[in-house]
Amino acid sequence: MSLIKPYRFYPKTEIERRANDLLMRMQLTPNWEPTWPFQSDRVADFLDLGVVWDRIPPDETGPIAARILPRDRQIEINEDILNLPQGFQESTIAHEIGHWMLHIDYAKIENEAIQAQLDSPEAIASELEFVCRPNSGLAQIESIEWQAQYFASCLLMPRHILAEKCRGRDLTRWAVLYAIREQLGVSISNLVNRLQDLGWIEIPKGSRKIQLGPVEVCEQSYLYG
Repeated sequence: MSLIKPYRFYPKTEIERRANDLLMRMQLTPNWEPTWPFQSDRVADFLDLGVVWDRIPPDETGPIAARILPRDRQIEINEDILNLPQGFQESTIAHEIGHWMLHIDYAKIENEAIQAQLDSPEAIASELEFVCRPNSGLAQIESIEWQAQYFASCLLMPRHILAEKCRGRDLTRWAVLYAIREQLGVSISNLVNRLQDLGWIEIPKGSRKIQLGPVEVCEQSYLYG
C-alpha cells in the first residue's frame, strides 16, 4: 500500500492555503505559536516529525539532498548543507515539510490499522523512503520539487508577516532587503523570490537594480490568508 500520493498539479493558491492552514493550527495550539525569525524544526516537532542530519551518499540516479522515511516519521537532511548559511537550512527543512504535507499520505501512517498492516515486510518493500533530488531533469519530479519549495516559501514568509516587515520600508534598497532577511531568518534568494512572486518588487533579468512591482505591499485582513 503506497504512502506516496500519486502526482497531481497544485495551483499556488492551494499550496499557500495549506501552508497557512498549518500555521493557523500552530497559532491555535497553546505554546506552539509560530514566531520569527522562523524555526522550521519547530514545525517538524509540531507535526511529530524527527529531523536528523546525516551524510547521504548519492545513488545510481545522482545526489540526494534529503529524504523522508514515512513510516519512521523522520526527515533526513544531507549534512553537506550544514556549511551553507542558516537561511538555507531553514528552507531545506521547510521544503521537506512541504513534501510531507503535499506528497506523503500521512493519513495512512496515522491510521492504526494500516500502520499495523504495514509492519509486515511484504507491505513495506517499496515504501521505505521519499527521496528529494536537486536538478533531476525529469518534468514530474521538477514539478514536485517546485511545489515543496513554494510551500516552504509560504511557510517561512506568510503574507501578513512579510507585509509587517516590509511596510514603510524602501524595498528598492538591497540593505533593506538584507535587514528584512535577518528578521525573517531566511536566505536573501528566498526573500527576493517571494517578493517578486507577490509582485511587490521587480528585478530585470541580468540586473541588480530593484524596482517596485505593480502590487502594493498590503496585509490581508485575515490571519495567514
